Amino acid sequence: MDFRTISVIISREYLTKVRKKSFLLTTFLGPLFFAALCILPSLIMFMAEDKGKKVGVVDSSGIVMPYMTDSEQIDYTDYSSRSVDSLKTRYFDLDLDALVIISELDTVSKTVSVSAYSQKPLSVDMKEAISRNVNNAVEEYRLASYDIKGLRQIMEDVRVNIPVATYTMDDSGEEKITSSEVYMIVSLVLSIIIYMFIAMFSAMVMQSVIEEKSTRVVEVLISSVNSLELMFGKIIGVAAVALTQFFLWIVLTAVIVLGVGSFIGMDAITASAGMQGDQMEQMAQMAGGLGVDPGMADASGMTESIERMASSDSEMAAVLSTLAGLDYAEILLCFVIYFVLGYLLYASLFAAIGSAVENEADTQQLQMPVTIPLLLAFFIAFYAFKAPDSQIVFWGSMIPFTSPIVMLARIPFGVPFWELALSVGLLFLTFLLMGYISAKIYKIGILMYGKKTTFRDLYKWLKQK
Repeated sequence: MDFRTISVIISREYLTKVRKKSFLLTTFLGPLFFAALCILPSLIMFMAEDKGKKVGVVDSSGIVMPYMTDSEQIDYTDYSSRSVDSLKTRYFDLDLDALVIISELDTVSKTVSVSAYSQKPLSVDMKEAISRNVNNAVEEYRLASYDIKGLRQIMEDVRVNIPVATYTMDDSGEEKITSSEVYMIVSLVLSIIIYMFIAMFSAMVMQSVIEEKSTRVVEVLISSVNSLELMFGKIIGVAAVALTQFFLWIVLTAVIVLGVGSFIGMDAITASAGMQGDQMEQMAQMAGGLGVDPGMADASGMTESIERMASSDSEMAAVLSTLAGLDYAEILLCFVIYFVLGYLLYASLFAAIGSAVENEADTQQLQMPVTIPLLLAFFIAFYAFKAPDSQIVFWGSMIPFTSPIVMLARIPFGVPFWELALSVGLLFLTFLLMGYISAKIYKIGILMYGKKTTFRDLYKWLKQK
């Protein structure tokens, strides 16, 4: 191969891609898109709540209706004095969203049965709200039936939720508080990003090959360079585009975060980030504990408030300590290595597929054996945080077709150097083998027209010298 010729092809492919409007749009809008992904789920969840729903209740048990308290989402109306059949007949005249029928109390099993009628299927939120109120009523009835004074308070005092403080120790025995949830999030983010990049840019190589073949431009190119130089020049050129976009995303995202932080304060950003998932409840508890109610003369109440503050402070300290303790240089280096090798492996395969067809519609059958390992790797990586050293995750990080994604998911939890070295070595050797196979297919397929390619055709091309 003539590396000077390959460099010319790389330069042509790189400049062609970065000058496109689509590249500029995705590069500069990408960081904003990622920021929106962090905000939109919470916004959508807030806006998707049921509000102002009207629910009629027929309580034959006599114990449930007092617990059907109105909320911002649901207004309850007591129709216990009216006939169920008449209510069903006049249901649409009552302007109700649901009619809830509660059976008479079964004094033996100490429970009731509940039926809900509505014109449209009940939303999950409405069903859960109704179920929660009924369960509270039955639970209170059962507690009262034991005739034990202060039983509810006893139950509350017995119920505990003790957080587990986790620490990691290095070889010298030094301890450091950590948060498993942070490692989980980093693992998931790395898996998603590298999967997206490998799939997106490998497909870009295939589309570029198909485009040049269908427009007959490749015939002009082949007259000047050989097929192997053209294939690897195209693959490396697109890889350079991918790395350029990746590093621009990092820089632009950092600029956006720092810019917003200087405007509203970094503390506000940190606090906002901490309000996700289960952390929201813990932060709310901490905020409530910061100022003890002046009327709280009970010593146990003071102790509980202090414990909530300590627990929340400990959680936040663990999150910050974990973020500060991550080896960002190692993560970035491993990301680049696995992205480059994983991309080269899959891009060479996609390039071979692109050379064997004349349009994208013909790629479906040939793509399947290539995309299945990629999807399998993503699914393994998506659950790697649960058991990063399990057998399936370990072998997923060793097998070259899945290792770029799965190993990235394991890295935040710590991976021995020998495993990293073995994984990278196997991935590199597999790329060389697949690159050789893809080059043979590309050499013949790029000039084949007028026939739909099958796997048997690919095998015949591989056997040719």
